[in-house]
Amino acid sequence: MHLGIEPLIYIALFASVIFLVEGLYLTVFGKSISLNSRVNRRLSLMEKGGRREEVLEQLRKEMSQHMQAKGIPLYAILATKAQRANIAFSPKALIAIMFALSGVAFVALGMATQASAAIRGVTAVAMGFGGVFFWVSNKAKKRMTAVEEQLPEAVELMVRSLRVGHPLSSAIAIVSKEVPDPLGTEFGIIADEAAYGRDVSESLRGLAERMDMQDLRFLAVAVSIQSQSGGNLAEILEGLAKVIRARFKLFRRVKAITSEAKWSGKFLSAFPIGAIIMINFLQPHYFDKVKDTAYFIPACFVVAGLLVVNMLFMRWMVNIKV
Repeated sequence: MHLGIEPLIYIALFASVIFLVEGLYLTVFGKSISLNSRVNRRLSLMEKGGRREEVLEQLRKEMSQHMQAKGIPLYAILATKAQRANIAFSPKALIAIMFALSGVAFVALGMATQASAAIRGVTAVAMGFGGVFFWVSNKAKKRMTAVEEQLPEAVELMVRSLRVGHPLSSAIAIVSKEVPDPLGTEFGIIADEAAYGRDVSESLRGLAERMDMQDLRFLAVAVSIQSQSGGNLAEILEGLAKVIRARFKLFRRVKAITSEAKWSGKFLSAFPIGAIIMINFLQPHYFDKVKDTAYFIPACFVVAGLLVVNMLFMRWMVNIKV
């Protein structure tokens, strides 16, 4: 069983697939789609000449298109994460990219390895679909983290705006101009919807459900209650900002406490794979005496299953609800 450099080729090719998706995404939609952009995407589209209603329609379409495509076979697994990541690619385009990258990976594997066509086909499909899923998941995670970090500052900016006499819709519009993505564009959509007659609390509830974030639900409930029963909204939001900051600090503390267990789980899961690669580099014929036995392939599947169970169990152990 001589693997040689092939495992490194597979790893490098999988990383290349992810970089290809990111490069294609930035090429099609520009740098304004990136979370690191100083000017949020809504303002960038309007600066390019897009009218307010056209930009709103485009952004709302991007927000809802993935959940509307949950009926596509196997796409339901990706739809929720793609919505939270606000992937601008349409579902059909994303599926086409999966197949295209699978084809590229198949050709690259044929040029770089001597594996059979069946193995290359299965591996190429796994790389194409798995690479896009990993990319979307990473985008969703980064976007959710960015929203959590930006929300306290956005609420405090709303508080300052309300105290100088601005109405709630104007306070939200100010946040949409001053805060970068992802929250800047999200609040810009809410401001535009309010300008066209939609209730602000309803738009905030929709944002909270799309992002599935408890702090946003708190904000939506606070605005809804104040609109129905009255009260000083600035004071309510000021208290909410303090609560959100306290929750965020607690999340970070829990994350720091559980980081050792998370890295232990990742190390224990990756160590057997790394050991196999190193053994095949140092001693290519190490498995020659057992590779043809009837128990070798079943044992490989058992080990792979145990690694998956280990990762899931460690993830469950450190998934602390706050």
